[in-house]
Amino acid sequence: MKINAKALAPVALVAAFGLGSLAPHAQTTPQKVGFVDVQTIMNAQPVGKELTELRKKAETELSGLEKQIRDIDAKGAQASAAEKDKRTQLVGTLQARAKAYDTQIQGMQARVTAAEKAADTAISTVAKQNGYSIVMDRRVAATSGLVVFAENGTDLTDAAVKALK
Repeated sequence: MKINAKALAPVALVAAFGLGSLAPHAQTTPQKVGFVDVQTIMNAQPVGKELTELRKKAETELSGLEKQIRDIDAKGAQASAAEKDKRTQLVGTLQARAKAYDTQIQGMQARVTAAEKAADTAISTVAKQNGYSIVMDRRVAATSGLVVFAENGTDLTDAAVKALK
């Protein structure tokens, strides 16, 4: 019995397709995805607490000044000359205080950068020890809509905070 090439072509094509589609599935390995609250890890360090407190203080003070300015602006043309003068003083005060807070924050930048590196190291150490190949910031993942559900067991925050110490 003689087999010609035309008879073998469909069989060869089906065999090649079947073998080709099986290979990638056999090589896929599962990946563990974990989450951390980066802000909590940063606040576990002294500079993180200082920065958070400074930002809250700045927000409270500056928002109070902004409110006073908006109240005067709401009066529009009915604002008295004294109120307009007060507004000018408030704007100057607001700008000066905002600049002072920015200067304080910039002065902390080297310490913040070191704290960020320490947090990154702690996160990667904990992730590697527990077999995680991907770790995401929980807040960013939740607010961006990137992740809509994650089991509680995937949170590495507490372990990363312990690894800092």
